[in-house]
Amino acid sequence: MSHRHIIAILRGITNEEAVPVCTALVEAGITLIEVPLNSPNAIESISRAAKALSDRAEIGAGTVLTEENVRAVAAAGGTFIVSPDTNEAVIAETVKLGLKSYPGVFSPSDAFKAIRTGATGLKFFPAEVLGSKGIKAMKAVLPPDLPLYAVGGANPDNFDEFFAVGCSGFGLGTYIYKPGMSVAEVSERAATAVAAYDKGAKA
Repeated sequence: MSHRHIIAILRGITNEEAVPVCTALVEAGITLIEVPLNSPNAIESISRAAKALSDRAEIGAGTVLTEENVRAVAAAGGTFIVSPDTNEAVIAETVKLGLKSYPGVFSPSDAFKAIRTGATGLKFFPAEVLGSKGIKAMKAVLPPDLPLYAVGGANPDNFDEFFAVGCSGFGLGTYIYKPGMSVAEVSERAATAVAAYDKGAKA
């Protein structure tokens, strides 16, 4: 299963919304979906979405802070772990359980700590603070094939800016989902993001 490097971040999603919203995202072309663990009953939402869509999407967890969190996500059928920081214990547990690991990094020290521990890719967070110049400077010393995601301030209007400095993908939070948004609105925003991503990825 090949995926666009767009991670939809569904912070605050409820169990009842999980399957309809995730289905709308998949139908729009976004097949990497993160449910942050500080959402209501997040593990249940991950379980429901994974059961419904595991053949079409990867469902993972965000705001993962402990090894216990990682184990709970794996047991619920999640396939990837996103964390706000570079926690070596979390990365190591993720790798041990065969899940993909996308830790948050803000400095070269964070980045290399994550790489040495086995990270699948790096989440530059918050990207709006690091900026494309900061990411470009770090990209120069990182392994060239390592996937880099701009998260926190990335949206379809600035994808090109981050593509230009070597990012391969994006995490989209409040742009793509906020509590109270309709499924139709999520679908529309997802379609806009996919169009901008496809255009930038081909450039």
